[in-house]
Amino acid sequence: MDSALALPATLTQAQAGAALRQLQQAMAALPAQAAVEVDASALASFDSSAIAVLLECRRDALAAGRPFAVRQAPHTVATLARLYGVDGLLQI
Repeated sequence: MDSALALPATLTQAQAGAALRQLQQAMAALPAQAAVEVDASALASFDSSAIAVLLECRRDALAAGRPFAVRQAPHTVATLARLYGVDGLLQI
């Protein structure tokens, strides 16, 4: 793992903007070609906004030429991503 960024325990629509900004800032601080791995293990309370944040992070990472993956996602996050058909994009 080149670098791991962590999601907060709660990520709903109310926290999505702030969480996305924090992840984007952390990604900007990484070395130029470092892989971006988001640790989702802390997620306990979330809604579909969490998936939207992860997808935006993925877009940013790929636009910068960085590999992207989500690690240690709780089963419920993986299920929601699968429901939306994006589990392959997020590599959950």
